[in-house]
Amino acid sequence: METNNSTPIYITALDGIINVNSLFTLAVFIGLTWDPTDPQNRLISNPICIPTSKVSESLISFHVYSFSSFLFSSLIALCIKQTIKNTPPHSEDDADTTNSSVRDRVNKTMLRVGMVGSAVGSVFGCGFLMMALVDVVQIKLGVLGSCPNKYNVGAVVPLLIFVPSALNHG
Repeated sequence: METNNSTPIYITALDGIINVNSLFTLAVFIGLTWDPTDPQNRLISNPICIPTSKVSESLISFHVYSFSSFLFSSLIALCIKQTIKNTPPHSEDDADTTNSSVRDRVNKTMLRVGMVGSAVGSVFGCGFLMMALVDVVQIKLGVLGSCPNKYNVGAVVPLLIFVPSALNHG
């Protein structure tokens, strides 16, 4: 459909969303299959620092929420991309010149709403994945609230600073 060998920016953005969501979805599946609990808790020496089962339950919940958000985002992006690619030109002459007529026939408001919806799904997915990683740190290094130490705080603080910062500037 594209004759001038240039990819429209929205197709490139949708491809990027789909690719990144696929990588994060893989990370979520690996996180769901991996059991972070150490039966002997060799990394946690203080019994007060051992997390309750609620931390493990929230870990699984955040993984599921993250997966759902990434899946939602990817499906919206794929639908938009297919709509753009399957929109026929106005006439036979339009197919031979440029793809501007195709872009004119796509509802720009719906395109924007879909792009924002897809982006929001990705942001929520990243947020839930970040919260799941905080739970992994608590399971492996001790609960943050009852016994913060340099290891669990050192693992969580950069995560809580860099991920929102990247989402804000991305």
